[in-house]
Amino acid sequence: MSETQTSRSKLRIWIGTGAAVVLVGLLIAVFAGRFGEDPRLVDSPLIGEQVSAMQLEYLEGNGSVSFDELRGNIVVVNFWASWCIPCRTEHRHLTAVSEAYADRDVQFVGIVFQDEVGSATRFLDELGWGDGYLYLLDPGSRAAVEFGVFGVPETFFIDPAGRIVHKIAGPVNSTMLTAAIDSILAGEDPA
Repeated sequence: MSETQTSRSKLRIWIGTGAAVVLVGLLIAVFAGRFGEDPRLVDSPLIGEQVSAMQLEYLEGNGSVSFDELRGNIVVVNFWASWCIPCRTEHRHLTAVSEAYADRDVQFVGIVFQDEVGSATRFLDELGWGDGYLYLLDPGSRAAVEFGVFGVPETFFIDPAGRIVHKIAGPVNSTMLTAAIDSILAGEDPA
């Protein structure tokens, strides 16, 4: 091997090593910035914004409800679907917490996301309908677009004044729901 080839080989090794060190440094910086944070607590540009007055039809029965009609309550809005495996896991938590706060001006709303009415109804027949829980349809994903839903499950918290104050992406559990609701009841920021 000539002296020129040896020099080029050494240069390539230095460049490769330098690039690897820079890449590892960048990865460490990115991951270190997210450690200690729950990845489900996703920032949303809608936090602090008024929920629109959209009118959605009930999953079962006749009629519809507007978010304006729910003002004065804390509203927990959960987007879900029968085909969503994490939605099955979180369902019992949602219904249990809904029942626990039934007398505290807290209204739970389940919005069916890109699903068939029959499939959604069978899901609830199997896993249980929450007492006082509103189950609504979202034809054309109008509400999902308004809320900026990326996928299901996603849960939003609306204060009594009608402002979106918190969002959790992914499945929720009783502890997460209770902590957010209690913060809102106390007049604090649930984040």
